[in-house]
Amino acid sequence: MAQISTDIPARLDRLPWARWHWLVLIGLGTVWILDGLEVTIVGVIGPRITDPSSGLGLSDSEVGVAAGVYVAGACLGALFFGHLTDRFGRKKLFLVTLAVYLAATVATAFAHDAWYFYLCRFFTGAGIGGEYAAINSAIDELIPARVRGTVDLVVNGSFWLGTALGALIAIPALDTGLLPADLGWRLLFGLGAVLGAAILLVRRTVPESPRWLFIHGREREAEEIVREIETKVRDESGKTLEPAHGEIRITQREHTPLTEVAATLLRRYPKRTVVGLSLFVGQAFLYNSIFFTYALVLSTFFKVPDGSTPWYLIPIAIGNFLGPVLLGRFFDTIGRRTMIAGSYALSGLLLLGTAALFNAQVLSPVTLTICWMVVFFFASAGASSAYLTVSEIFPMETRALAIALFYAVGTGLGGIIGPVLFGRLVESESVGNVVVGYVIGALLMIAAGLVQWFMGVEAARRSLEDIAAPLSAEQHQMA
Repeated sequence: MAQISTDIPARLDRLPWARWHWLVLIGLGTVWILDGLEVTIVGVIGPRITDPSSGLGLSDSEVGVAAGVYVAGACLGALFFGHLTDRFGRKKLFLVTLAVYLAATVATAFAHDAWYFYLCRFFTGAGIGGEYAAINSAIDELIPARVRGTVDLVVNGSFWLGTALGALIAIPALDTGLLPADLGWRLLFGLGAVLGAAILLVRRTVPESPRWLFIHGREREAEEIVREIETKVRDESGKTLEPAHGEIRITQREHTPLTEVAATLLRRYPKRTVVGLSLFVGQAFLYNSIFFTYALVLSTFFKVPDGSTPWYLIPIAIGNFLGPVLLGRFFDTIGRRTMIAGSYALSGLLLLGTAALFNAQVLSPVTLTICWMVVFFFASAGASSAYLTVSEIFPMETRALAIALFYAVGTGLGGIIGPVLFGRLVESESVGNVVVGYVIGALLMIAAGLVQWFMGVEAARRSLEDIAAPLSAEQHQMA
């Protein structure tokens, strides 16, 4: 492959914000709404699908297993589609992964047996897991460096809009006075398909990443896309574009071998790898364990009726969304190291306080919900920054697979063990057992914050190529 010099990264980073950037966010970023919707649906229907009249009749522990199967699918899907995203491009894969999600979530609505429900949840998770790799890499490669932190946090925080929407729609859907017990929960899965189809229509207009194109021998196509983007941004903003400063010289390649990816993570950037794993394990255990079983906690320990549990999820979802939205800009101004470490550690400390109050049995459903709103205001900003971090700190050629790997390993450890463990803990009906789970989650978050503080990379307002030079550029320089 040829050696080329290009100023495309500098040209993309110096663009003023315009309507075109909103198109990218709507077409790509809104997928987290679907993930939030999926997680919430399974959480709020947990008590319903344990009812024999629902057509499934799962046990509490089987609801936890279903959550674990979904996360397992997401982990494997992230790895599979993440590798394909780095090899065949961002756009092809973010269309394919959304199609997989659409087919699987529609199929879930027709589940009548536990094994079929598990199978559908696995492939729904696979589609969503693939989205994480394809979408985060595409967004970061198209958004200007100076606002990348703010945008990424808001995008990943939009997960909670899906959570609030799912909880809100679940209220009438789970009302047996309006819909039969075996129909309402099925319609909730159909809602995800409707939203996914609408997102797919917008997504088709989003271009391939020019950064990916010029590395893979398609520099002419990359140049055409960037010129088109510049024209649109200039027309929409009414501003004269500043000259782009800085070129990068790279040796083009068709693909990056998995052995080189492994060497990059383990030998070239071992500290960054530890940071990524710590952030993902902490947030995955906390979120998946608590949210997949929250409805069961309310019904088991507070005797909240099945149809009322969504009301308690809505304010928590709002707190989760407000955290990244209100704190996001500080990740670009104060910096990544301080904000990520602080949000993780503070949320962990607040969770320890919540665990102590729950253990003392002084909380009501309302006060427990308030505690979660405060905890997750900070935890959500931290969790969103985990995806931002692993997308920024590794080279272009490994970006999607790196996101997938950290998501899969971190979520596999925290997201599969968490829901299954918490399902068992809640099923025991022991307050002390549930408190142990909360303490584990808190300690993992605090530990992740400390790792980030001592080993994290400051990436605020820096170009992706400056944070981690492309492997093709490093190879050329060493040659």
